[in-house]
Amino acid sequence: MTVIQNALSGALAAQAALSTASQNIANVMTPGYTRQGVVIATVQPQQSGSLSAGAGVTVPALIRFSDSYKSLQMWQSASTLGQRSTAQPYLTQLEQVMGDDASSINNGLDAFFGALNAASVEPTSSPLRQQVLTSAEALSQRFNSLNTVLSNQRQAVYQQRTAAVSQINGLAGSIATLNQKIAATQATGINASGLIDERDQKIDTLAGLVGVGVVDQADGTRSVSLRSGQPLVVGGVASNMSIQSNPDGSQTLKLNFAKESFALISQNLGGQLGGLDDFEHRVLSPLMQSITDTANAIATKVNNQLGSGYALDGTPGTPLFVFDATSSTNMLAVRPGVVSQDLAFSSDPTLPGNNDNLLALIDLKKQPVTVTSLGNVLMGDVYTQLTSGLAMQSQQNQAALSTAQTVRDQSEASWKSTSGVNTDEEAMNIMQYQQMYQANMKVISVANDLFNSTLSMMSGG
Repeated sequence: MTVIQNALSGALAAQAALSTASQNIANVMTPGYTRQGVVIATVQPQQSGSLSAGAGVTVPALIRFSDSYKSLQMWQSASTLGQRSTAQPYLTQLEQVMGDDASSINNGLDAFFGALNAASVEPTSSPLRQQVLTSAEALSQRFNSLNTVLSNQRQAVYQQRTAAVSQINGLAGSIATLNQKIAATQATGINASGLIDERDQKIDTLAGLVGVGVVDQADGTRSVSLRSGQPLVVGGVASNMSIQSNPDGSQTLKLNFAKESFALISQNLGGQLGGLDDFEHRVLSPLMQSITDTANAIATKVNNQLGSGYALDGTPGTPLFVFDATSSTNMLAVRPGVVSQDLAFSSDPTLPGNNDNLLALIDLKKQPVTVTSLGNVLMGDVYTQLTSGLAMQSQQNQAALSTAQTVRDQSEASWKSTSGVNTDEEAMNIMQYQQMYQANMKVISVANDLFNSTLSMMSGG
């Protein structure tokens, strides 16, 4: 009977809807789950006649409540947040180290020139001369300690970059595998929503490591590329990213896809890779070079000035400092074997108590030195300007990080408003589809009663 067929199709449609609602509720706490719904369509009459209402209802497909634009916004925000959050711990550590009085080069310089000032009152005093040597050693230690911190940060950046590249390769491979599964599943008519959710989660994680562009393909796969256009995943094929170490110790990224090899430009990478690259090239490397320039300038100027004077015994002055740009732990040091009597404070070999050359040494603090990132700056002002510049860069990144976190939170909320499960809405759906199922079963029951009554009448006749 048509009545029974219609009611049966309605009951089956209600069952499919209830099953979908139950799946949504079951995954209400599943990260990245995209809620689903049923598409219900009427079936046209299969026989002619004005009294044929129709052939029931069908569920031609399930739908995913997914918005590609909102997903893209979420991935872009993940990239920006990854970039800003990666750089901040390094900036914070440098701020703490360079702002600490115990390690401040400014304090070391003040102590060194303070000892020179004290010695100018009595240039022949052995204790005062020894104090100059002691303060020179302390100043050297401050430079070496800061240089060690900077070198350790560079190594940490290299290690984190290596770990990020390994994660990127793993995620790219997983996305390519999921692309294959999704295409095969959809080709057989099976619901691939769970696989698509898993793939989107991996793309989101990947976006936090490096900025990506995503393009949907007709077969259900997604192509993923870097911001600069180089492919990371195309269909079921994934690229392989690698790190090349250069002779100067720096690192270069390469991307191999199929038989092609790309040298990646280190600008606009986004994600963790972009944050590491931005910190290394905009903050760390210039700061390391500036500290090296400053140490070299102090050693050169002090040594040259001492070379113009005479020691207590009237012999020509000798260098106080030794500078080695290649050493991360002993870049600046007091020359081994130097003693207080060797300090050439006098400008006259016959007058050991003369302090003319010592006064010229004291005046060095007010003379300019050349620092790569600053240009010509007074020796006493270099560290202050470097510290101030670092603080400004850190504050700018913190502000950008706060904005990036807000954008990320908003993009997640926007995505959830479309794709997330609303338990109140699902509870309402369950009630409606339950009523739909019960009503159709009642129709079947009534139809059976009518059919049985008809049979009884025919049998009684």
